[in-house]
Amino acid sequence: MRLLHTSDWHLGRAFHRVNMLGAQAEFIGHLVTTAHEREVDAVVVSGDVYDRAVPPLAAVELFDDALHRLAELGVPTVMISGNHDSARRLGVGAGLIGRAGIHLRTEPAACGTPVVLADAHGDVAFYGLPYLEPALVKDEFGVEKAGHESVLAAAMGRVRADLAGRAPGTRSVVLAHAFVTGGRASDSERDITVGGVAAVPAGVFDGVDYVALGHLHGSQTITARVRYSGSPLPYSFSEADHRKSMWLVDLAADGSVAAERVDCPVPRPLARIRGTLEELLADPELARHEEAWVEATLTDPIRPADPMARLAERFPHALSLVFAPERAPGDPDASYARRLAGRSDQQIAQDFVAHVRGVGPDERELAVLREAFDAVRAEGAAREVAR
Repeated sequence: MRLLHTSDWHLGRAFHRVNMLGAQAEFIGHLVTTAHEREVDAVVVSGDVYDRAVPPLAAVELFDDALHRLAELGVPTVMISGNHDSARRLGVGAGLIGRAGIHLRTEPAACGTPVVLADAHGDVAFYGLPYLEPALVKDEFGVEKAGHESVLAAAMGRVRADLAGRAPGTRSVVLAHAFVTGGRASDSERDITVGGVAAVPAGVFDGVDYVALGHLHGSQTITARVRYSGSPLPYSFSEADHRKSMWLVDLAADGSVAAERVDCPVPRPLARIRGTLEELLADPELARHEEAWVEATLTDPIRPADPMARLAERFPHALSLVFAPERAPGDPDASYARRLAGRSDQQIAQDFVAHVRGVGPDERELAVLREAFDAVRAEGAAREVAR
């Protein structure tokens, strides 16, 4: 069976001030064309279809168009909700839409109920695990402590139990939206840290033939059977070195996997350039970036006048300007943002405690901080569900 694995469309999202709806529509066309030309048997979409719980009307219209085109193509599609989606909104009409071959899986309770498709070699069971916010689903899965690993392990327990009751030789595909250990994150993914832990081990998914992951925006292989497709378009300059693509996966009769990357159309390349303003305007090596979307980091010790306007004369698609003046080590005026770069909210809070009283938090206080951040996250997730 041949699968086309994609995720993280983020319909409705902009790239800085650039409206990406046209590029997203081009990607949908590319997806449908690829499914037809490469004789795909099923499309799997592993969450974050939309960029927010209440998407703009134009994004909803594009999603509607995608559903119609996939249904007309006659290629079954299995789709889950991600942490950016409203599971309830995305799942409206799932039963009716399923009759057209578009199978929406947004309910955590249905993790163990697969979509079963068949080829010449027998059945393939597709299990959709939508994004599982631990604080909201721990009771459903009967886990004592809310955590990504515990709820995913419980959901996979239901998958294995169902699979064990099926005919020998039944192959299996799991769609999941999660941060799996070994994956490389970028700046455009929403933090899903709970209890100080965001990542879950790939071993949680042991026992199935292929795991189609969503959430991280870079295409990557965790194991031969566990892969992220990544987002089809860039949504932050941290993705400048990404090759945007989908996975074309051939699932053999014995469950073995062969995978090929299929490139996605991207409107412009991304470039991150760094130096003083005069260096960036004069360096001939930067000519290759003149038609790219550009993030420029200026190292001038004193902020120059009208830097963006001057940059735009050479780089007309410059979108982001960062100031990082080069100063001697230990300079008290060193950028506060630089000191915070790469640190989680909890780490910043711990540093603040240490700064205020001269000693960092003890284990009891660390637990209080974790609980506080988890409570804020859970309240935000519950608010989105209720909207």
